[in-house]
Amino acid sequence: MSDEEDWFERALNEGDDADGTESDTDADAGSDTDTDAETDEPRDDFDDDPFATSFAEALSNAPMPDVDGEAATRSPPSSTDSGEFWQASDADGGSLTFDEETFDSDLDRIDIGIDGLDEMILGGVPERSLMVTIGSAGTGKTTFGLQFLYEALQNGDSGVFITLEESRQRILDTADEKGWDFSEFEADGTLAIVDLDPVEMANSLSSIRNELPKLVEEFGADRLVLDSVSLLEMMYDHPSKRRSEVFDFTRSLKDAGVTTMLTSEAGQSNPYVSRHGIVEYLCDAVFVLQYIRPDDFRETRLAIEIQKIRDANHSRETKPYELTNDGISVYQQANIF
Repeated sequence: MSDEEDWFERALNEGDDADGTESDTDADAGSDTDTDAETDEPRDDFDDDPFATSFAEALSNAPMPDVDGEAATRSPPSSTDSGEFWQASDADGGSLTFDEETFDSDLDRIDIGIDGLDEMILGGVPERSLMVTIGSAGTGKTTFGLQFLYEALQNGDSGVFITLEESRQRILDTADEKGWDFSEFEADGTLAIVDLDPVEMANSLSSIRNELPKLVEEFGADRLVLDSVSLLEMMYDHPSKRRSEVFDFTRSLKDAGVTTMLTSEAGQSNPYVSRHGIVEYLCDAVFVLQYIRPDDFRETRLAIEIQKIRDANHSRETKPYELTNDGISVYQQANIF
């Protein structure tokens, strides 16, 4: 194995030594005047009121897809429907209903390990998902990743924490101060903490991508955290190069078959997107941590929301949370305002 390929072992050894020390727009929006396709003359068959037909009437007249060879029809709601969903029926009047069991998933699911947040995810996150936590400085992204890893460790699973921002010892100290005993898990061989220089990682990214699935399998990792992907993205100046490298790297994480949590800095002008607006489109789940500042500026609060989780139902509400000595706690029953 070459020096470049041996990044994982070198990083671990160095850690042991450290113990002693743009969007496009349409060019032509078209003409404002509607014309007849055959005569090219302005059409005069439009009503003065373009909204004369109600939505219910338009929907009731719209064709439904065929169901088992039969054309389905819609029935508009009556005044006694009380807001219930409309029921589709086939040509013979039979009810067309969805079987909820067909939407059940056989995917194994896991908890994130954060009180309140897990209750916002109905049924848990599918295993082997690739997730990202987006937030600005001080919102608790690293703590989120550590807590996510601790959930696996305390249940007898194993994990890897790759940090591009902090030293290995700093990560150990942070977790140990919260009572998560990362030092003991590392000594037991169920936890590996790897601190890498972002420049070194970018220069060796090709070999890391190739070796990562095998290394994860050999270590037996159930969960992996990378803190943070933003530093890796910053190593590439050209947007297309950045996109391709991040895409290939996230694909290698999925190939590794490990449940992965990435952290990412939020955009400077928009707290709901990552700094480069790439990683959230590649991930299966997106969590957003942000500051909420009321108009009176009396108290700055922290809030979390779940932007998406593939193959899982979840709350769309924004909920307050706190960073404490015990980690992150989400107040599921509370409201921001």
